Amino acid sequence: MPARRQPAASTESVDNYLKAILALSGPDERRVSGTVLAARLGVAPASVTNMLQKLAASKSPLVEYERHRGVLLSPSGKRRALEVLRHHRLIETFLYEVLDYPIEEVHAEAERLEHFISERFEERIAARLGNPKFDPHGHCIPALDGKMPKQVSLSLTDVREEGTFVVDSVSDWDAPLLKRLKAHGIAPGARLRTRRRASDGHCAVTLGNSSKILRLSPDAARAIRISSPH
Repeated sequence: MPARRQPAASTESVDNYLKAILALSGPDERRVSGTVLAARLGVAPASVTNMLQKLAASKSPLVEYERHRGVLLSPSGKRRALEVLRHHRLIETFLYEVLDYPIEEVHAEAERLEHFISERFEERIAARLGNPKFDPHGHCIPALDGKMPKQVSLSLTDVREEGTFVVDSVSDWDAPLLKRLKAHGIAPGARLRTRRRASDGHCAVTLGNSSKILRLSPDAARAIRISSPH
């Protein structure tokens, strides 16, 4: 297994910043504002500014930061973010598939463990799981070399007309919501049919062969990403 270059200050806080920037920058790797990053991490904007300045000024900078233009991950910062993300999603998969954790609990547990597992432990988990490409939420697991294929999907909130789709992934940020969606059968791979959007913003769907209409709140719809059936 190839050796990986670790950042000088590989702390839990640094990892969380790098992972948040990776998520917010999207597939086109756009700059992320300090305000958006602060909201994501739940910290004060001033704290975000201080941390980004430190990460940009370190001997091996983890970010490229300009106060009024936002922040980007540097190549080394991106490598570390993808490594931690790989840890996180492998742990989630292990907890769910091997240890039978409820789906709504795996994210928080993985958040606690992702920073501290060894490369050997990561390798053993991946081998035990058969080197999975997706976690239980439907999110891609970065490969060992840091590559991660782009998922072509759209938010359920972007669909306005009737149609048949497959659930591509479900957000892991809201555990109670994730539990409710799972109880309704909304999980990666589920087939759903959209109805016309209600005037109050709710989204009406039916699942599989069922004719029972399920009304999803805007928050629930935003948590679901879908793709066209193959």
